[in-house]
Amino acid sequence: MALLQEWRDYAYSHDDRTKAGQQFWVGYFSIEKGIYEKILEHETEVVSGTVEELAAKYETEVMYMAGFLDGINDSLKTPNPIEEMEKDTVVSLDIDLEKLYYNMVAAKAEWLYELPQWDHILTAERRKELYKEQKSSKTVVKPPKIGRNDPCPCGSGKKYKHCCGR
Repeated sequence: MALLQEWRDYAYSHDDRTKAGQQFWVGYFSIEKGIYEKILEHETEVVSGTVEELAAKYETEVMYMAGFLDGINDSLKTPNPIEEMEKDTVVSLDIDLEKLYYNMVAAKAEWLYELPQWDHILTAERRKELYKEQKSSKTVVKPPKIGRNDPCPCGSGKKYKHCCGR
């Protein structure tokens, strides 16, 4: 079984509505935060190696590293083959930093997008722009309602009720 599937089976077997499940996820998010802190301190460095080597480098288990790689994969310039990844698969973390910040906001991972390491990577104004851009991408804007007696938007000059409103 691929490492990613093992991770998903393991992680999602922990119900976050239970105390044990909450403890698991708090522990995982703490590990994830630690990895991001180290990566963002050296943001220009492209980290690469086997999954096992990266787990050792960031002082975590291979299973947790698989979860981390699953989370960061959408923020990489070139995604890794995570679906068939094993512990000896070579992966690269060539991160698109703006996309990473945007995705952290999308995931509502406040503990990640508010890390102090972002201060020297993206300006406060750029972070604010990315935050607003992500939040507005989920906002549904309904067009104004057309009244029965309003001119038809098709441009026929007729009232809506006698044209496209039928």
